[in-house]
Amino acid sequence: MSAELTSAQAPDRQVLIFLNEVAGGRMLLEAVRQRRDRGVESFSVVAPQNQPLAGQIVDRANLRDAAQSRVDVTVSVLREFGIEAAGEVMDPHPPLALADAVRAYAPTEILLSCMAETRFGLLRRDLVEWALDNLDPPIVHIPVRIEDDAVRWDVTHTLVVATQTVASGDLLAHLKQRAAERPHRYTIVCPRSGALSREEVCERLSRTLAELYRAEIDATGQPMSPDPFAAVQNALEHYRVDEVLISTFAGEASKWLEEDLVGRVRAATNKPVEHLEAGLEAGVPAGAAG
Repeated sequence: MSAELTSAQAPDRQVLIFLNEVAGGRMLLEAVRQRRDRGVESFSVVAPQNQPLAGQIVDRANLRDAAQSRVDVTVSVLREFGIEAAGEVMDPHPPLALADAVRAYAPTEILLSCMAETRFGLLRRDLVEWALDNLDPPIVHIPVRIEDDAVRWDVTHTLVVATQTVASGDLLAHLKQRAAERPHRYTIVCPRSGALSREEVCERLSRTLAELYRAEIDATGQPMSPDPFAAVQNALEHYRVDEVLISTFAGEASKWLEEDLVGRVRAATNKPVEHLEAGLEAGVPAGAAG
């Protein structure tokens, strides 16, 4: 189902954005901006407390924080584009969470951001199919574009591992330069690092995603549990990853480097692995990792 609106359609007044396992990407942003420009008055962002996609593993005890991060990053990216939205985390079971959100927010349209053919339950039923069959508001599926990228060999999918440097000018300039040379899609994972709080990582990551979207570069990302090597291993198994970029502070002692993260990742894959030393943001103290 297309995310486009025709000029004959009346503007929706309350749009529910439902994030299943993902933080919203550029396709979702474009759909929300289109609706804002057509007169939508209110947006709400909801996520169930379920396991995020491959490469973004979290401990079960931290599932709520992971879901809250998906909501916070998406809300913050929307705010970067002048769009205010409420955010909430709901039931771990996606259909229950979605049904509860419809009752709570009474939306006139639902933007359902998830993988194509996202499955749930013993019958492995498709979430989009279930929503179309059981909910009254119009459903627009905003697919996560991993499958699309898998058949577009002109797109390079880069896994970016960065936390304290995720909003650095050096890293952002490097990502933009790569995308200017050849179309790229970035998956940015931010393992917990140093004294940064989850909220601080969300804020930095959302600024980077917003800058990439302004440059019309596809990217998704999320804060996650502390083990960067496990995140890379899982992403290499489940994504079409063409290359890995690991970012740490320039000239700073780094726990990731002390643990030989770059060497371990190179030994675990035949994909190119690049190590970028990024400078500090103005006013941001040096940290212990990436």
